[in-house]
Amino acid sequence: MIRWMFGAGFALGLVGLSGCATGSDSLGSLEATLGLPSVTASVTAGTDGDGRSLRDALPDVTLPAFPSGDQSETRSSGSDQVQSQAATPVLAQADGFSHLGPHDESPVQPEATPPPVEKAIEPPAQATEPLPAPQTEPPVESTGEPAKDENYDPFAKAEGSADGMEEYDPWEPFNVKMFQFNRKLDEWIVKPVATVYDDIVPDGAEQGLRNIFHNMRTVPRLLNNLFQGKFKGAGIEFGRFLLNTSFGLGGYFDFAKEAYGIETPDEDFGQTLATYKTKPGPYLVVPILGSYTVRDVSGFVVDLVLDPFNILLFPFVDVNGWPQVVTNGDTVIFAQIGIRAGYMVNERAINIETTFEGVEDTVVDLYGAVRNAYLQKRARAIRE
Repeated sequence: MIRWMFGAGFALGLVGLSGCATGSDSLGSLEATLGLPSVTASVTAGTDGDGRSLRDALPDVTLPAFPSGDQSETRSSGSDQVQSQAATPVLAQADGFSHLGPHDESPVQPEATPPPVEKAIEPPAQATEPLPAPQTEPPVESTGEPAKDENYDPFAKAEGSADGMEEYDPWEPFNVKMFQFNRKLDEWIVKPVATVYDDIVPDGAEQGLRNIFHNMRTVPRLLNNLFQGKFKGAGIEFGRFLLNTSFGLGGYFDFAKEAYGIETPDEDFGQTLATYKTKPGPYLVVPILGSYTVRDVSGFVVDLVLDPFNILLFPFVDVNGWPQVVTNGDTVIFAQIGIRAGYMVNERAINIETTFEGVEDTVVDLYGAVRNAYLQKRARAIRE
């Protein structure tokens, strides 16, 4: 029994060795390949000794599907795969291709890094320099003519002066009293009389009488034009006198102006003195006559002397050898007073609406306002 069992086992051992050798020939060659990311073994399909395929010879063994052709499927062991997966990021990161899979045939080039944006270099802020202080222009010497500036206001009051004429008023206490006297005289006598006169005499007659008074004073104006070298003005005054006296009915109508537009600024001896650089002197308020400067009141006296009406017709000064129309002194005095009073009342009637009423409420110093207005008016007359 023992001998039989030993013989059977020996026979089975031979058969086993034979089968292993035949199986190895049938299976073909075993090729082991190493690669990243894991180690895989490729098995080439073979047949057994009977010509059957491995799947038919081993029906109970589950084999993975192998692709046909020369390509082989990789198979990885569990441990190798885990190690390979762990090693893959390290190797890939070392090569710079961490985004590639384990079977990518060609590595994808890394995305080009955009060029750095050049930051605009701002110039360094400069220290703000302080603005230069406004420079005042050096004073320009006066030429006696108004400045040729489109914004020039000939009536603008300069500091301490009235349009270039100094407000020199050392006699202000006396002038203020005379100013108050003239105001009362106008309020109590001149204006009431002028109001009645204006109600009786038509406006045309008032203007006609003014023209006559103006025509009578032609000679002083003509002479002052000559004294100032204004020969054209002197010629105009002479022409106006001829036209107005003949065609204007003794000067009642301003025929030269209305018919031919001939007129010229009035000139007096005060302006003549100013032309020759005579200082105006202190401001002075004359009773009844009103505002003057010392220079203007001196010119007023000279103009009286230059007027033939005062020298020939009603001479208020007796000059030996001069012809005189009226020689009686009393008549001359009454005539002079009547002419001055008539002229004053007629002018006040033309300007009947002109009054200081209401003005006192708008100005702090009425006396100073009247003084300034007079000086501005005289400065303008001198420029013209």
